[in-house]
Amino acid sequence: MKLSIHLVFNGQCEAAFRFYAQCLGGTIVTMLTYGDSPLAAQTPLAWHGKILHATLTLGDHTLAGVDHFGKEYEPAKGFFALMEVDDPAEAERVFAALSENGTVRMPIQETFWAMRFGVLVDRFGIPWEINCGRAG
Repeated sequence: MKLSIHLVFNGQCEAAFRFYAQCLGGTIVTMLTYGDSPLAAQTPLAWHGKILHATLTLGDHTLAGVDHFGKEYEPAKGFFALMEVDDPAEAERVFAALSENGTVRMPIQETFWAMRFGVLVDRFGIPWEINCGRAG
């Protein structure tokens, strides 16, 4: 069994995934538009260039995404995408990159459970927790 995160956007999926690939060092594997899919005929013309399915690999992990239009779209709530990072300097780099033009909810810092931990909402409205745990 494997667990992946599937993020929902309101027309910004391609930009978000290009940003995540840059920030996190991942590889975009899939970037399928509505216009290039069997759903093209049922999709508003203005959304043909939007993303029906995107995947980004980060090592053994996969991040998936989609653009939902109309009433199907709901902003992210009730979760955080948790990024576990082994090195404190890398945790700080990832936090700074993801928080650019976003909102910092808790600055990255040392806590009683982690060498570094911080909370942010990125420029695309996705909530993240960056965690660099303690060894042992």
